[in-house]
Amino acid sequence: MFQGSMVALVTPMYTNGELDYEGLARLVEFHVGNGTDAIVAVGTTGESATLDEKEHCEVIRQVVAFARGRVPVIAGTGSNSTVEAIIFTRCAKDHGADACLLVTPYYNKPTQEGLYRHYKMVAETVDIPQILYNVPGRTACDLLPDTVKRLSQIDNIIGIKEASDFARIQSLLDICPQEFAVYSGNDDIGMETIFAGGRGVISVTANVAPAAMHDMCAKALAGDRKGAEAINTRLAALHRKLFVESNPIPVKWAVHDMGMIDNGIRLPMTPLSDTHHEEIRQAMRVGE
Repeated sequence: MFQGSMVALVTPMYTNGELDYEGLARLVEFHVGNGTDAIVAVGTTGESATLDEKEHCEVIRQVVAFARGRVPVIAGTGSNSTVEAIIFTRCAKDHGADACLLVTPYYNKPTQEGLYRHYKMVAETVDIPQILYNVPGRTACDLLPDTVKRLSQIDNIIGIKEASDFARIQSLLDICPQEFAVYSGNDDIGMETIFAGGRGVISVTANVAPAAMHDMCAKALAGDRKGAEAINTRLAALHRKLFVESNPIPVKWAVHDMGMIDNGIRLPMTPLSDTHHEEIRQAMRVGE
């Protein structure tokens, strides 16, 4: 079972928008060296929405190859088309990913029954562990707890990344089987999610402070509230400042400012406004 600090990895790009696989290799090494517990490739933070099918599958393949089994790789394979989600999920399995993360179908606004059938079909078609991903603030689609409970009965649907609020996370922990993993999709409630019974956080902050996020999660999983709170307090400003503009704009700039990647990002996302540079740098210094 995956647990701890799982980075929602940025996808490095050159300033012309082309993918930077050398930068991707550097990032994987950075996370292996700093104790990140799993790498989530091509999720929302990885700009999945603007990668074409070939690029999407190639990033998954490259991350798996760079990781060399040293850290689990979870591939983002969700889509608002069930057929496309199956294609991406099969691609992830074929390239050796350890699991898949599937965001709810965005824009379509399916019913709860439609969501159930969507995830059931993907799970039954591709035999790989699958994690549901609910982020209604971005998708205009809310996967409700009762539907999650139904889906948790499917053998290879092993958990959910919940990116709404702590009350929803608590309700999922209350009604889903104990073996079904609940992960926070929000860094600011990641620690409390673990203390409530969750397994970890799929983290934007871990792109910038991987060792600190790993240590915080490890202490929380071990029941060390005092130790976890000390680290989480230090990271609190970073949790906030990495969302001063839409994700992944701030975090890609921060990783670039660390000297790890070029400053490329694809339209319609734009580079971080100059007015936010110093406040993010300050939060990065505090979070070290």
